[in-house]
Amino acid sequence: MPRKRSVKLRCPICKKPTRTADADFPFCSDRCRLIDLGKWASGEYVIPSTVNDADEAIADRDEEEP
Repeated sequence: MPRKRSVKLRCPICKKPTRTADADFPFCSDRCRLIDLGKWASGEYVIPSTVNDADEAIADRDEEEP
């Protein structure tokens, strides 16, 4: 019977080891999970988006024309 593999990673907040089988994965505890949620809610984490300058320039030019 094959063994179920458990990946050992570190908590992104406090860097303690954690396993995929843990209830709070990828965090080590509910406290670290809430800290991470607070960082998202406060805007500390952002997802970068690519903006095409050419598309913006075309849109701006179209708005200026009568």
